[in-house]
Amino acid sequence: MVLGTQRLLKLVKTQKLVEGLSKRELENPEGAGFDLRLDEIWEVEGQGFLGLEERESAKLKLSAKFEAKKPKTFSLKPGKYYVVKTIETINLPEQILALFRPRSTLYRSGVTIFSGNASPGYQGGINVGLLNLGPKPFKIQLGARFIHIMFFEVKGKTGKYRGQWQGGRTQTKGKEKQV
Repeated sequence: MVLGTQRLLKLVKTQKLVEGLSKRELENPEGAGFDLRLDEIWEVEGQGFLGLEERESAKLKLSAKFEAKKPKTFSLKPGKYYVVKTIETINLPEQILALFRPRSTLYRSGVTIFSGNASPGYQGGINVGLLNLGPKPFKIQLGARFIHIMFFEVKGKTGKYRGQWQGGRTQTKGKEKQV
């Protein structure tokens, strides 16, 4: 079951479900979740590896970071893939799973997000991929609302997230053993 905003706002206050939400989301959220804002843009520079027991993420270079007093615009190049991070962080209890969807201006402009889910028990920042599939550059302002997070109640026993991405890191520091 998708959780509605009234319940979500209560969980924000009592369990810090989402930290760093904008005033708009705290006072008048839209839909069945919250819009999250763009904090960091990372460009992929290296090669990654995913094996049976080890992995290494591609090297990333920080290209832009949100600064409240200095609004910046970043141009997403056609055909280029970026890893981006949200301003907000989440703290999921054992019975809640989160999923992410792009805001419609993105896909109407040829930009798509690549995301998965945040498992019960995950705590930290949100990283997703952005890819400009359009023929022209797409300009995006850091701090802009760009993805929508929805929360789902999980019925029955769950396994809490115990992975190495806990905390919201953007990349590995070399090859590492998977847990």
